[in-house]
Amino acid sequence: MGDRLHHYLGGGRPVYTLLLPLALALLTLLSEAQGRMDKARSEEESGAGLLIRVKRGWVWNQFFVLEEYTGLEPLYIGKLHSDMDLGDGSIKYILSGDGAGTTFTIDDSTGDIHAIKRLDREVKAQYLLQAQAWNRQTDRPLEPKSEFIVKIQDINDNEPKFLDGPYQACIPEMSTIGTEVIRLTATDADDPTYGNSARVVYSILQGQPYFSVEPKTGVVRVSLAGMDREVREIYSIIIQAKDMGGQLGGLAGTTVVNITLSDVNDNPPVFDQKLYQMSVLESAPVGSVVGRIRAKDRDIGINAEMRYSIIDGDGRDTFDISTDPTNLFGIITIKKPLNFESKASYTLKIEGANTHLDHRFLDKGPFSHVTIVHVSVEDIDEPPEFSSAAYYIEVSEEAEIGTVFKTVSARDPDSSNNSIRYSIEMTTDLGKYFYIDITSGALMTVLALDREELSWHNITVLAMEMSNPSMIGSVSVAVKILDVNDNPPSLTQYFEAFVCESAKAGQLIQTVTAIDPDDPLGGQHFYYSLAPEAANNPNFTLRDNQDNTAWILTRRGGWSQQDQSVYYLPILISDRELPVQTSTSTLTIRVCSCDVEGNIMSCNAEAYHLPASLSRGALIAILACIFVMLVMILLMLSLRSHRKKPYLHDEEDNVHENIVRYDDEGGGEEDTEAFDIAAMWNPHEAHLVGKQRQDMLPEIESLSRYVPLACVGWPGSVCVGGDSNVQGYVLSKLLEADLDPCAPPYDSLQTYAYEGEGSVAESLSSLQSGCSNTDHEYDYLNDWGPRFKKLAEMYGVLETNNPPMW
Repeated sequence: MGDRLHHYLGGGRPVYTLLLPLALALLTLLSEAQGRMDKARSEEESGAGLLIRVKRGWVWNQFFVLEEYTGLEPLYIGKLHSDMDLGDGSIKYILSGDGAGTTFTIDDSTGDIHAIKRLDREVKAQYLLQAQAWNRQTDRPLEPKSEFIVKIQDINDNEPKFLDGPYQACIPEMSTIGTEVIRLTATDADDPTYGNSARVVYSILQGQPYFSVEPKTGVVRVSLAGMDREVREIYSIIIQAKDMGGQLGGLAGTTVVNITLSDVNDNPPVFDQKLYQMSVLESAPVGSVVGRIRAKDRDIGINAEMRYSIIDGDGRDTFDISTDPTNLFGIITIKKPLNFESKASYTLKIEGANTHLDHRFLDKGPFSHVTIVHVSVEDIDEPPEFSSAAYYIEVSEEAEIGTVFKTVSARDPDSSNNSIRYSIEMTTDLGKYFYIDITSGALMTVLALDREELSWHNITVLAMEMSNPSMIGSVSVAVKILDVNDNPPSLTQYFEAFVCESAKAGQLIQTVTAIDPDDPLGGQHFYYSLAPEAANNPNFTLRDNQDNTAWILTRRGGWSQQDQSVYYLPILISDRELPVQTSTSTLTIRVCSCDVEGNIMSCNAEAYHLPASLSRGALIAILACIFVMLVMILLMLSLRSHRKKPYLHDEEDNVHENIVRYDDEGGGEEDTEAFDIAAMWNPHEAHLVGKQRQDMLPEIESLSRYVPLACVGWPGSVCVGGDSNVQGYVLSKLLEADLDPCAPPYDSLQTYAYEGEGSVAESLSSLQSGCSNTDHEYDYLNDWGPRFKKLAEMYGVLETNNPPMW
């Protein structure tokens, strides 16, 4: 075929480490080359000369490279060469596939392949690549792509690992030798098919001689018999897994196995004492705890649970024993009442036995133990005891006062047999219906009894020892009051019946029933009839239904509210008991207008019942509305009165400073809402101008708007006003303040937005005072009148001889 194999292996490894892979590669290449030649020959023959065989220009096979190369230079893998490559640089080699360009690179001129990244077989074991030869001049492939494989050869760079460690295991104590404890498996990431890198061998580093491990399977077994949990419960062993078959140079990993011995019932119970002494008061009630005992067992859990029983003794019928909820202790309780005077001590023989036995360890038994318990009964001063635990007595409600209906008796159970005194507990007979004789215990009535008021009386009778008043016995006495027919029957409730104007004769308008507080033995039986005075009335009649009910029927028709709107019908009711009791009840019948179906539309009673039907909630709502209206009226009157009040209550306030405060800065000349400039030029119309700032209201309105103008009243003065400037307004206010004897003795500072023209003082600002080097003259202060007298004194220019200006 003429193909030549041109590939070379390298990578900086020692020669002896490459011999085996090189030999394997050569054998593989030879076999694949022979196969390709045979295939090509068969194709050439089958073509019968019609197909021209294209000679393949690639000769290669698999490449092998060791993992974990740590050199500084790229790892040389091999060389690719085509027999079409004449060495003139016209052939360009292109590499594609897994890792091409990122993990592997190829020299496009020489075909040398290098690995530029560290290779790890555990991450990726092989790479499938494609190579193709291109003509540089035509930029067209010379042959189709051909695939080749780069296999990563394993090295022993991963130690065995126990992925689930540390491990927990549990085996019963006293396990036999060879009992399996746990099976461990270590995982080695190296290639198990190449060498011994992944061949793991197990060994035990810590835990002998109690446990051992099988080298190949990793099964941990018991190697020492008779391990007792009561001696030692927990064992911690260390297992090692080593690759390379355990040979020297192999990598190893370890894990810890914590082994716990579970309990078995291999220890019998034992009482701490052979004889227990206990005591109990003779007054202790049945079920009271006398004491508790325990047979200790070195085992735990269900293996230590006990069952206690009284197997002998003279107290088997008087005492009982049971196991507490933990099944560890035996609780001795009283089964029958105790009496020191009858028997002062008891002896109990008690057995404690395990409830769960292990038949493998029965030879270590018996798993039970016996002890003796001696119980002493202590004598106490007992209260008196009644002859009966309770008394039930029946007394007729017509029994006379002072009737003795029962005699109770009590005695002192102690040997002293003290005298007894009887009494009734006050809280059980608050009505003081009964009395008991203090010496005989005879019960009698002291008040009349009424079954309808109180049918049962449950009283408590006390018996007290004379020598020891603290010893008190008690008994419950239930007194039932027997009934006597002493109450007449009456209507069940106050009935108010209605009859329609269109009702006809014989029509049913009401069914009446009766009640009787008495409780006869045969039940209630009532008779109904109209009272004698109403027996022959022409309007209504009564029919007794013989079932404790009666019907009220009409005798006529043609009813009218205008003729008579209300009828009163007396009904006579009587019972059957002796003595017979009767009563008369009146039924009110109203005439109403009804529709065709007999439904009531209106009655005269409506006007009467309407106010009564007004609920409390409706009345409260009406009163609340009235109250709210009153509050609103008062509030409106108050606001109206405040609105009429002027801001100035006294004309004297005019001289005080009025500070109008706004919380924002003025808008300049364009702000027409802040103030009215016309009012400043014409003070006479200041109080007539109603325009105010709309976006903010001042806290105090300027008082100057409400002060009328005045003329300066000194000789030769001129009345200022009208269209003049604010100078006249200011002078008029000064004159008014000076002539007022009640004016305050301090200067009043008035602030205006316009200074005016022709002021004698000119500008008071000091901004232009630096333009002149001459000293200021303050003589003109004397010309300003008495209001500037204080200022003139401060500057030393006061003329005391000059008379005032006005």
